[in-house]
Amino acid sequence: QVQLVESGGGLVQAGGSLRLSCVVSGGPFSNYAMGWSRQTPGKEREFVAVISRHGGQFYGDSVNGRFTISRDNAMSTVYLQMDSLKPEDTAVYYCGTSAMATRSLRAFGAWGQGTQVTVSS
Repeated sequence: QVQLVESGGGLVQAGGSLRLSCVVSGGPFSNYAMGWSRQTPGKEREFVAVISRHGGQFYGDSVNGRFTISRDNAMSTVYLQMDSLKPEDTAVYYCGTSAMATRSLRAFGAWGQGTQVTVSS
């Protein structure tokens, strides 16, 4: 069974940066597209970014140009570099696996437990 463990969240001031990591075990990491989503209380989960098996990337409109997704197949890890953070980026961030690189969260088969990111103004 695939397991995903996120880390790297925390408290940062607006304008700052954080890098999230997600380690995947129990499945063929290099065969998955990997993505990030986020959620705040009372709101629907929002697509953030996805990277295909071959490195192609797509981003949500609200993070495009500020966030960068990358992957290390040897380490079974996907990263999310978050720069120029804004208070509205505050959320729990989740990583997930998918058979294809898509913005549709319904296509993702497994998610981690999430890591909290808080951006202060």
